Amino acid sequence: MSDHAPAPAGRRIALIAHDNKKQDMIEWAEYNLDLLAGHELFATATTGHLLQQQLGLPVTCFRSGPYGGDQQIGARIAEGEIDLLVFLWDPLEPHPHDPDVKALLRVAVVCNIPVACNRATADFMISSPLMGRRHQQWDPASGPARRDQAALKVAQAV
Repeated sequence: MSDHAPAPAGRRIALIAHDNKKQDMIEWAEYNLDLLAGHELFATATTGHLLQQQLGLPVTCFRSGPYGGDQQIGARIAEGEIDLLVFLWDPLEPHPHDPDVKALLRVAVVCNIPVACNRATADFMISSPLMGRRHQQWDPASGPARRDQAALKVAQAV
């Protein structure tokens, strides 16, 4: 698969924001509303509902993060059904579901999808000319056996 092949019509983007970062997510999404409109959006419950209500964006909502939403999105990433992750997490607050957060970030890295954890990186990612190109999720240098092993580890962690 060529790096220069056209991308699908729209990307599948997961949006997650911890409580102290929800306003940042709303502001970021509003700033990038035109860019987000051409993509399929997924989110954890509260974040998704806020994006729907305040900005009118169509969003597929999963459970709230602490109730399994992070794991649901992680599973979608492991299955190759999420292309990008914007996860505005709060590094200054403790989270009872911290193992889920760590598992989500791990699966995103293992599956080689772009991840933004702050607004600046999210801006660079969503406006990148690479958004218009096909992306190889799995590291092609790892080979099929390594990829299958990594997918198994991710599935066991999630």
